[in-house]
Amino acid sequence: MSKYHSIDSEPTKAKWTLGAFLPLAAAFSVASLADPAPAESQEVVLKDVKVAAKRDKKANVVKGYQAKTNSTAVKTDTALIDLPQSITVITQDLMKDQAMKSIADTIRYVPGVGIAQGEGNRDTPIFRGNSSTSDMYVDGIRDDVQYFRDLYNIERVDVLKGPNAMVFGRGGSGGLINRATKQADWNNVREMNFQVGSFDKWRLTGDFDQAINDSVAVRLTSMWEDSRSYREGFDSGRWGVNPTLAWKLSDQTKVTLGYEHYQDDRTADRGVSSFNGRPARSDVSTFFGSPDRSKAQVMVDSFNALLEHDFGGGTAVRNRTRYAMYDKFYQNVYPGAVNAAGNQVAISAYNNATQRDNFFNQTDLTFSLDTGPFKHKFLTGAEFGRQETSNYRETGYFTAVGRNATSVNVPLAYPRYEGPVAFRQSATDADNHGVATVMAGYMQDQVELNKHWQAIFGVRYDRFEMDFRNRRDGQTLAPNDNLVSPRGGLVFKPFDDALSLYANYSIAYVPRAGEQLGSLSLTNAALKPEEFRNYELGAKWDIRPDLSATLAFFQLDRLNALATDPNNSAVSFLVDGQRTRGIELGLSGNITDDWRVIGGYAYQNGEITKSMSSSALAGAKLAQVPEHSFSLWNRYDITSQWGVGLGAIYRSKMYAATDNTVTLPGFVRFDAATYYKVTKNVQLQVNIENLLDKKYFASANSNTNITPGSPIAVTAGVNVTF
Repeated sequence: MSKYHSIDSEPTKAKWTLGAFLPLAAAFSVASLADPAPAESQEVVLKDVKVAAKRDKKANVVKGYQAKTNSTAVKTDTALIDLPQSITVITQDLMKDQAMKSIADTIRYVPGVGIAQGEGNRDTPIFRGNSSTSDMYVDGIRDDVQYFRDLYNIERVDVLKGPNAMVFGRGGSGGLINRATKQADWNNVREMNFQVGSFDKWRLTGDFDQAINDSVAVRLTSMWEDSRSYREGFDSGRWGVNPTLAWKLSDQTKVTLGYEHYQDDRTADRGVSSFNGRPARSDVSTFFGSPDRSKAQVMVDSFNALLEHDFGGGTAVRNRTRYAMYDKFYQNVYPGAVNAAGNQVAISAYNNATQRDNFFNQTDLTFSLDTGPFKHKFLTGAEFGRQETSNYRETGYFTAVGRNATSVNVPLAYPRYEGPVAFRQSATDADNHGVATVMAGYMQDQVELNKHWQAIFGVRYDRFEMDFRNRRDGQTLAPNDNLVSPRGGLVFKPFDDALSLYANYSIAYVPRAGEQLGSLSLTNAALKPEEFRNYELGAKWDIRPDLSATLAFFQLDRLNALATDPNNSAVSFLVDGQRTRGIELGLSGNITDDWRVIGGYAYQNGEITKSMSSSALAGAKLAQVPEHSFSLWNRYDITSQWGVGLGAIYRSKMYAATDNTVTLPGFVRFDAATYYKVTKNVQLQVNIENLLDKKYFASANSNTNITPGSPIAVTAGVNVTF
């Protein structure tokens, strides 16, 4: 049971030749020996002096909203224009300008990625039609427990679309999100940010980076927040602290150590129900169920170690270790279906506790090699992981109705339930323990064929083993999978480095234990893992050095989906279950020195290709996948002190679930911001969400769990550096 019940650059260097100094030395000697008052003045002509500046290759890697390179997608620092994949990088400047604090905030302006409700207790992004709670990574290592993550210690967020199993292993079926943390780096940053906002929002963050000497640096990031919401009875409180230490053992070797403690306690809000194919009519503040007995709590303690050594000549080794302990508990009293008369709504309840200990160790070796006219950058690596998980669930019984009553009806006009609820295990509630181990090896070659053509080829082998025990009946299962995940990509630059065309193919798998490692049973343990295949064609164009545009055409197929025989619910079989086709357009960077933009458009056509159950029939549209979505954020600096921001978000209608019986209407929402630099070290900022107070529905978990969007909300902040 749960215990809860900037721009890096070197100074410009001038190169002076000895010959340039000789005339100066001669002139100095003559002047010192001559008569101090000569009869005639003498003119000395010096030779021309040539000054050569050495440009840092890492300069302008990040400027404003644009990132030029990425080291997450292929584990080598590679220019984005050379990566045959759709990638969006959320930079530090963008996070600050929009006052981001959550995963949902980061994907708001990312084409092709949405967000689901997650039952009010977890991040649930939707990548190209596939929702996921586990495809989350921190510094390239799995962070897969279900909870809401914060950005207080994050330098940037990488959003990768399409399967990424060659680098990250199982999962990553439609895409993934990687958070790159802030590390001690000798920059001597000192920054504090305080925010206050609508609905009693209070938030304080700090970032202190200090060089002890040339060999040792330390950094401390921290956060505290206490907030209410536009939803009645909702409250949340969270805090986190993340110290890191960097130690240069030599010019070639560096060790980075870090520890994070993070805690999040909040109301688990599952929104409103639906009636007649639409969200139920109610005020956006109305809470369905019982907020006092709907809680989500998580505590995370993680330890991280990174060892890097550069052998020189393009050869380097990196070893990264992460050990994380997660303690998660949530309980919800939440809405079900509205009755036919439209005057009552069913209320149900349950709770769930999860404890998981993750241990992962990765070793990567990169080296360069030329074979004839071809230039290679090789990656070879290995990963070992062990995940030990315990799950325990209880059903809520409404004893005022009956000892075994699992639901109760309340008036739709006042859908709060204030009667007794007793929690105990039903016959089907989970009580299990599992240990998952993975041993993997991978190889990748980035090869420059000539000045126009590049290719990336890689393959990964995972040995995935699961030792699963059902503590309810003592049943044990020990399936294993041998997963081979290839990826191939081709890049063509027809003119110069400002334009690239690419093609990409990749495969990823999700074993039958499920993304949360708790879905094994006798009926599915022996079945093949789910398989995801992605085909992608695209183009990337640096319109100007600090403004980039992207275009991607993709098809993502989900194979080996588990389907139920419509004539016999006890029989299951595998089908090639769904397909998503789409187009993504992206734009990020500076239109002028004063005007920054980021945004995109996505067209997605996702459908069930073979019937999987009575609620997922062939031809049905995928849940929460709008056909059209568009977003654009602008920041314009009017003067050196004043700046303004304006954003627009459009989403067409979409279905709440795969039975396609409940529709979430489309909407257009506007956001705004203003910035004022009081001094070099003090900046004031105001962000306005939903500027025109549009009523809309933001996300869903099912037909009866739909989250209304926030009405107009204002956040004011002050940022101080010193």
